[in-house]
Amino acid sequence: MTDPLRRRSLWFASAASAVLLTAACGGTTIDDAQDDGGAGPTGTADPNAEIPEGLAIDFLPKQLNNPFFDLVNEGGFAAVEELGGEATERGGTEATADSQVEYVNAASQAGSDVIVIAANDPDAVCPALNEARDNGAAIVGYDSDANCTDVFVNQSTNELIGRALADMISDELGGEGTFAVLSATPNATNQNAWIAELEEILQEDDYADLELVDTVYGNDDDLESFQEMQGLVQAHPDLDGVVSPTTVGLAAAARYVSDSEYQGELAVTGLGTPNQMREFVHDGTVGQFALWNPNDLGYLSGYTGAALQAGQITGAAGETFTAGELGEFTFETDGEVVLGPPMVFDADNVDDFDF
Repeated sequence: MTDPLRRRSLWFASAASAVLLTAACGGTTIDDAQDDGGAGPTGTADPNAEIPEGLAIDFLPKQLNNPFFDLVNEGGFAAVEELGGEATERGGTEATADSQVEYVNAASQAGSDVIVIAANDPDAVCPALNEARDNGAAIVGYDSDANCTDVFVNQSTNELIGRALADMISDELGGEGTFAVLSATPNATNQNAWIAELEEILQEDDYADLELVDTVYGNDDDLESFQEMQGLVQAHPDLDGVVSPTTVGLAAAARYVSDSEYQGELAVTGLGTPNQMREFVHDGTVGQFALWNPNDLGYLSGYTGAALQAGQITGAAGETFTAGELGEFTFETDGEVVLGPPMVFDADNVDDFDF
């Protein structure tokens, strides 16, 4: 990966540094964790504790062969390698809770020291995760949290992501028009939180002339997302734009629009990777999109899990730890550490990044 992938510089140009890492955004709090069977931040951290070599760290994405999670787990594997541990990726090709339960159980039975999971459902995976914890595993959520993780590595704050989506579609539509949302799965905690923030932000005066008319789900499947995009324009012939807060959905929506009569007429924006979206930016289908660095998200998650298992942190507010090349992080709230705000990509900078 190139140098920009190891920099915590993915900020909105308009985001004030004073808001960085200050908002609590739906991660597991100490009360939530205790209510739902999770450990929560307990005990006393020893920031000088050594991380033992040979930790077995398992990464469970929402699904395998998903370009976003491939990049996330690549960063996680790099962190585990630096720590002298052993990384394993487990999962199925469908983004279902039932599939994840199977692989959580497999990781637990294999003696995993740390399970890093992007949950497909906030509750359904918890019995298996709690059993894995009983077997000695530290449980770290990333991307999409479950209600029973020990800590959650949040890629950004819900408010900042929701505002990014609102700002981008507002820019693309000149501040007025109708748009729809093409999301991932109906139970995805992260997408649902971002959409809720988007809906709240739309109530502000600056967005009074924007109207969200529909929300559909492509289940993070390329073909299904493509078909849902087709269905949206058929159901709403006067639709002005689409926001997709998922990398699979955004790429599918852009591909549909780029080869249709709507190219240049229907605005498409959301969350995606530069490598996926580059051609659609250059052909004029997508004016701008946003994302945090997925490689860094996995990297931070790997270091967080190792620090948790070693006792350097418990996840309590105020604790700090060092995540390799990314530097020092602080738990601003119980049970949650934040990577940082996302960055907006457009024709001026999309070629500067390779992920």
